[in-house]
Amino acid sequence: MAFVSFLIPCFVIGTDTAFSCQNTDDFVGASSPGDIVIGGLFAVHSEMLHPEEHPIKPVIQNCAGTIPSDFHQTRAMAHLICESGWNWIGVIATDDDNGRFALESFGVQAMANNVCIAFKEMLPAYLSDNTFQTKVDHAIEKIVKETRVNVIVVFMRQFHVLKLFKKAVKRNVNKIWIASDNWSAAVKISTIPNIRQLGTIVGFGFKSGDISTFQDFLRNLHEKPTDNNKFLHEYIMLLSVCAHLEYHDFQMCISNQSQDDLLQNVENKHQIWRDGFLNANIEPGFIHSTILAVYAIAHAIKGQCKDRNCKDPSAFTPWELLEELKKVTVIDNDKEIKFDSNGDMSTSYDVLLWKEIDGHMEITTMAEYDPEKGDFIFEDEEKKKEFLDLKKVQSTCSQHCRPGQMKKVTESPHTCCYECVYCPENHYSNQTDMDYCYRCNNKTYWAPANSTTCYRKTIHFLAWTDWFAIFLLLLSAFGVVLVLSISVIFTRNLNTPVVKASGGLTVCYIILFSHFLIFLSTVFFVDEPTEFKCKTRQALFGISFALCISCILIKSLKILLAFSFDPKLQNFLKCLYKPIPTVVTCTGIQVIICTCWLIFRTPFVKQNFSIPRAIILECNEGSIVAFGIMLGYIAALAFICFIFAFKGRKLPENYNEAKFITFGMLIYFIAWIVFIPVYATTFGKYLPAVEIIVVLISNYGILCCTFLPKCYIIIYKQETNTKSAFLKKIYTYSSKSAGSVAVSQISLDSKSSSSRATISDSCKSEKNSVNGNCHFQVPGQRLIKGEVLPKNTARTVARKRLSSI
Repeated sequence: MAFVSFLIPCFVIGTDTAFSCQNTDDFVGASSPGDIVIGGLFAVHSEMLHPEEHPIKPVIQNCAGTIPSDFHQTRAMAHLICESGWNWIGVIATDDDNGRFALESFGVQAMANNVCIAFKEMLPAYLSDNTFQTKVDHAIEKIVKETRVNVIVVFMRQFHVLKLFKKAVKRNVNKIWIASDNWSAAVKISTIPNIRQLGTIVGFGFKSGDISTFQDFLRNLHEKPTDNNKFLHEYIMLLSVCAHLEYHDFQMCISNQSQDDLLQNVENKHQIWRDGFLNANIEPGFIHSTILAVYAIAHAIKGQCKDRNCKDPSAFTPWELLEELKKVTVIDNDKEIKFDSNGDMSTSYDVLLWKEIDGHMEITTMAEYDPEKGDFIFEDEEKKKEFLDLKKVQSTCSQHCRPGQMKKVTESPHTCCYECVYCPENHYSNQTDMDYCYRCNNKTYWAPANSTTCYRKTIHFLAWTDWFAIFLLLLSAFGVVLVLSISVIFTRNLNTPVVKASGGLTVCYIILFSHFLIFLSTVFFVDEPTEFKCKTRQALFGISFALCISCILIKSLKILLAFSFDPKLQNFLKCLYKPIPTVVTCTGIQVIICTCWLIFRTPFVKQNFSIPRAIILECNEGSIVAFGIMLGYIAALAFICFIFAFKGRKLPENYNEAKFITFGMLIYFIAWIVFIPVYATTFGKYLPAVEIIVVLISNYGILCCTFLPKCYIIIYKQETNTKSAFLKKIYTYSSKSAGSVAVSQISLDSKSSSSRATISDSCKSEKNSVNGNCHFQVPGQRLIKGEVLPKNTARTVARKRLSSI
């Protein structure tokens, strides 16, 4: 639309010959092939524009300036730069309205695409400006100095670019040059000697189309009358002046001629015509867009002239024509082209690439840019490869931050200048030049420093395959085997005194069964925790241990009752000794504790995230208080059992169960006292192993102290495992115990009497003894001085003790 806006005022002004550019500067400014082509274009379409007898004489003059860059072109440039991975570029533009507009529009697009402009250089709009050469030198110095800038965007006219490039060739500047449509297809620039030394030139031009008819017109242009075509007349004069030169010099000659030279020599020169010169110097995209613009204007004028007399030059204003243009639709190659709300034509751009072919610089079409979609369209893979090859050139303020890194802002005002730092632990980046690192989900993922992705945390628990778990399970299995072996031994020796003295087979089976359950409970501490395992393991262990300690407590009471010679203690123990109610009550209390625990604060599976790179699956006990009450209750039972067993520790040599029960309870206390601080300070997958160890130690301690001494007697001391041997030991122990009790009683009586004599005097000589025994009072009998204790008294006591056992 900018080009159409440019054509309209020139067209309207050109209808009146009084407004034509007649001065010398205008003449020279119009003496370029492009201007001549435009003039010819209007001559071709003059009939369509004004079909009356007297055609309009359009004069397209250079005083209106070149075509300014529009929004779509600057957006396409910024998109190309961004796609190629460049973010640190330079811009050179002419210091006029078109240059400043293009620079402003490009700056907005560059910012939107994260592209930074390292420097901006403005050159004077007129070549006659006395500062022009100085500004060109300064721009070249700036380009050479900024070594990190390898991409230069140029918004200038062709003659300005010629001056700049000639200087750049001398300084051996090698960059990538992004050309605007003003000069992207300029043949005159492509023929500069050694232009290939400048590097790669990529430009944007109007979408080219079929201009074969116009090319045919140019070939036959010399046959047309020049009366109504001022530009054609001037071009023929230029041909005459420069006829003796070769192609490149001929082109420079045309560009540098002044009107004075033409006026001096024109009359002496014959008119010549060079076929193909105009065709070689036209810009196809520019011509195609111009054709579309002329068609659009023609349709708009036709619409304006329906209701008014268009012979009058002031029949309508340019602004009315612009409003009419917004309604026009032009058909080009079966494609509708309309004007948008901003007055811009919805045409695409050609991305042009200057390539050296056979020693000559050729301007080829590399891609097509679709402004609606913002995409580059390639004809084939070769064209796409040419586009991708542009990425090989680096033009960045800082090195690209690799995946695993992020940008860190420096003191530079430009966002494109930064430092690259590693992503911290548990953060990652998976793209280049990321402004920040993403955070991993700390609960399930982790990442090391400088990571490009997050890794799923490893699930840890005490698995079956763990060597320590295998070792502990082997110990538990050995314990089960030991329990079964003891059961077999006791079953085969059911009627022996040792088995009977242990409480009988029923009590032994109950105790052994509880030991079996305790060993079995350790299995629930291994492998991946589940809700069932968490609930089962502690309850099974607690109830089984309570059952075991309750049975051992009853045995301790029975032993103490059998060998107690204190009447008061015997009466008290007889009241306590209720085997079945006692076992049921003690075990039932533990069952109630565990049931309340499982109902109100049940254990559950917990994920422990304390280790950075792993998730530990463990059982949360639900309530530490309930767990402590369960263990505390077992400890209370064990303590009572320990007290009773301790009192009966001095039993016959062959009947020392109370002593070993005492040792078993001590082992239990030591193990669980050590367990508390270790369990509280241990974490990780081996935390269940700590409890397994304590369970095994306490269970092995009680099992071995309770049953292994009896098994030893049954297997290796069979001569002592007889009724007679057993009675003899008990008889000896009972005799000593009875004598000790009598001595204690006489001592108490002598203290209460007025006599100072001691009982011990009666035993100083063997005369006062019968069969080695003193005259002591047996429980339940009165002591008669000088009377001998019956021989069968000790034997009777022994039988009573044995029967009570």
